[in-house]
Amino acid sequence: MTDSRPRVAVFRPDDERLATAVDLLEELGVDPVADPMLAVEPTDATPAEAAWVVFTSKTGVELAAEAGWTPGDARVATIGPSTADAVRAAGWTVDLVPEEYTSTGLVDALSPDVAGVGVEVARSDHGSPVLLDGLREAGATVHETVLYRLTRPAGAGESAELAAAGELAGACFTSSLTVEHFLDAAADRNVRDDAVAGLDAAVVGCIGDPTSETAAARGVAVDVVPDEATFPALAEAVVVALE
Repeated sequence: MTDSRPRVAVFRPDDERLATAVDLLEELGVDPVADPMLAVEPTDATPAEAAWVVFTSKTGVELAAEAGWTPGDARVATIGPSTADAVRAAGWTVDLVPEEYTSTGLVDALSPDVAGVGVEVARSDHGSPVLLDGLREAGATVHETVLYRLTRPAGAGESAELAAAGELAGACFTSSLTVEHFLDAAADRNVRDDAVAGLDAAVVGCIGDPTSETAAARGVAVDVVPDEATFPALAEAVVVALE
């Protein structure tokens, strides 16, 4: 029997994050289209010594832990709760999680404590300059270590073809790079314009303002941005908008 539930695309990396996202969307009553738009390529680097170490993803924490790195006397800040959970799972202490789970939120939360001290930002090669610039403006000596590179997986783009065919009801974009890789995959399949038109007819959700701004700048109309920058909040917002 054909599944009559609305199809909603999810673009998380092909690991437990994708599996968890698919399970959640199924629980919310939609048909998930798992189309990973990010693949992780470790650089084998580890965070440098500093008074503060900032992690912006669960992936970065896990790679640092697998390499045998530990914070030592450094204080640890994370961009949100899932990253904080990964820090605790590694056996480290989380000293700061901002109220707003964005680079701007991290800057606002750290600014009172970083003037004249070193801050190490350990993240992917596609991190926003907002974090580095904001911390420097707050008086910190900032160093960035790229722990991993994010690439587009070979074969990504099923969701773009579904969008182009008018068969995608919703999409959950979790970073600016997922937007860019979706559009690149659509272009590779010669359906970019039709895919964008398909997104216009669907419910497009973005996890936060930076992702939403990237989508808008590339001609993708955004329908929902949840108050909390987490995937559960994003998925629920998209599904509610479909009702």
